[in-house]
Amino acid sequence: MKYILPALPILLGFFLDLLVGDPRNFPHPIRAVGKTISALEKAVRSRFIDLRKGGTFLALTVITVWTVLPLAVLTVSYRLHTALGVAVETVLCCYMLAARDLRDESMEVCKAAENGDISWARRAVSMIVGRDTAVLDLDGIVRAAVETVAENTSDGVTAPLFYMGFGGAAAGFFYKSVNTMDSMIGYKNEKFADIGRFAAKLDDVLNFIPSRLTALLTVAASSLVGCDGKNSYKIWKRDRRNHASPNSAQTEAAFAGALHLRLAGDAWYFGELHKKPYIGDNDRKIEPRDIRRANRLMYAASALMLAIACAIRILIYGVIFG
Repeated sequence: MKYILPALPILLGFFLDLLVGDPRNFPHPIRAVGKTISALEKAVRSRFIDLRKGGTFLALTVITVWTVLPLAVLTVSYRLHTALGVAVETVLCCYMLAARDLRDESMEVCKAAENGDISWARRAVSMIVGRDTAVLDLDGIVRAAVETVAENTSDGVTAPLFYMGFGGAAAGFFYKSVNTMDSMIGYKNEKFADIGRFAAKLDDVLNFIPSRLTALLTVAASSLVGCDGKNSYKIWKRDRRNHASPNSAQTEAAFAGALHLRLAGDAWYFGELHKKPYIGDNDRKIEPRDIRRANRLMYAASALMLAIACAIRILIYGVIFG
């Protein structure tokens, strides 16, 4: 039992996320991370002439605060009582995961698209993508939702699980602090190119292994949910580098192959057209139910990563304390 205990918060946190997701009216630590980033960004811009150095300071400060703080909370909790520690860490692990929210928000797009309500679908997809949505037709809206599920399977679920396998909730916070910085200041435009450079590069490093492992788990999970595992592997091998980011195309390619869809391509951001290569083959016309299929694939791949994370946690604990 003592060897299973370290993995219990990860397991319970995963299932708690599936049950309740992210309660909108309840405090969420990732929102606090975001506020920390925003406050430090303003301070750095006013006090640093060299924004690259300022961005490095910002990133290291955020990482330190949001790794040490949960670690301190967990240390106190476990010292008070093991059951309290497990309960607190379970909640913190749940906070690091976004499977339920990813499913719920993408399904809002699916329901609107199935009803042919393009206005509702466009509004729903604008909540989960960074691109300009006003130019998207119904197929483009559905495609954007599928791409979001594919990419965020890694960023929002499997990558946090991977790091929690090595260091529990504190390691999950370490990863999510970097990932949150990348999503807020990691852009390559004039405003963020310097201040967000360190965070963006670090995010690339941290996601290098999880994104590729998630792609392989997607291939393995494809046959479990009625998708094409063979084609998933084929398209992943061929198109996994069809993105400016070294990691983003990994899971998108695996999903595209599994679903026999063509994803990515040109997109508008902040009124500017960005030319991007396609991922996958245009084997068939995309349809709203592909969002449902993508979510099933996300859950299956996440369950496999959950098993790996728990196994890593048990193994590490056994080596250290066995």
